[in-house]
Amino acid sequence: MRFKTDLRNIRTFSKLVAALNSLEKIAWVRLDDETVRFTVIPDTGSQVWASLSVDLIFDSYHIQSAEPNNTINLELPLGPLQRALKSAAGSNQANLRLTKRDGIPMLSMTIHAMTKDGAQDARAGGPYGNQFGGGGHHNPDDPFGDASDIFQQESLELTMKREREKVITQDIPVRVLHPDTVETIMQPKVREPDVHIQLPPLLQLKAISDRFTKLAMTTSSSSRGGGGASQNPKLELSANMFGSLRLRLAAESLDITSVWDGLENPELDPSQLSIPLDEHPSTRFKQAGPDKWATVRVDGKDWSRVLSVGRLEGRVIACFADDHALILYVYVPHQDDASAEDVVTVSHSRGCPD
Repeated sequence: MRFKTDLRNIRTFSKLVAALNSLEKIAWVRLDDETVRFTVIPDTGSQVWASLSVDLIFDSYHIQSAEPNNTINLELPLGPLQRALKSAAGSNQANLRLTKRDGIPMLSMTIHAMTKDGAQDARAGGPYGNQFGGGGHHNPDDPFGDASDIFQQESLELTMKREREKVITQDIPVRVLHPDTVETIMQPKVREPDVHIQLPPLLQLKAISDRFTKLAMTTSSSSRGGGGASQNPKLELSANMFGSLRLRLAAESLDITSVWDGLENPELDPSQLSIPLDEHPSTRFKQAGPDKWATVRVDGKDWSRVLSVGRLEGRVIACFADDHALILYVYVPHQDDASAEDVVTVSHSRGCPD
């Protein structure tokens, strides 16, 4: 099997990997002719399924394997990939290929960067153009008798600061997975959502959620005489079909709430539904009025890590299955085509420990 590609949109790729790495240190990656899929399934907490078109993050993309659609499945450590992408930021060119080092499969990232030349090249004649002076007077009694003995002196920094290419190679060890193994990694199926709503900016939501979580842990620690909280605090997240989102912390000695109004409940596409629109749960919730809320409870620390996908700067639609699951769809815009989007799916269900 073979895989080689240039990297494009390194900034977005780096943000995605950083968000995934905050949830789990290992990802399953599926590469094929058209898509790149990252899957993160922690032992506990939220799961992430990112399905990206190849041209969002890759260019000059070449892949070949014996599997249908030239599929290659890898187990990939996210930390080394994140560090390699950080090194590639601002580079002239970076490419990625599947190779071997001493028989061990590697994703090898080669980064090309140019060191900047100093401003002396912009001076008259460039670095060498005026080094012989030319302004002296001939002395007939001087055995070296010409003006070429007058030299312009330069600092060591300027003389050594020539433009040159710097090449960095970072090898990331991977495991090549058997297709049958990967087929067991299935995206969880959840029922049709009761409420779907576009979330406010995730970094804003994260700041308030983190404040609630910290307050809950401080209060719990105080009530236990400084012994610390034995469990992670739980936050209650609710939404309705009238553009409202509610974040609540109900602990032993406090009950605080933050509410966002005026949010959008996107229209559903009937052609994408398995049931008629008038029978959809969200239709029933809307008919019940603004006091009808769908609610899920989330682990405060896990929720904070999930909200790190806000780095991707795309719109986020939250789908609530009341008292059962919360699915976030993060729509990542293409850098060169605002109308094109790829989706990152984050799933939090009651399968995650309360």
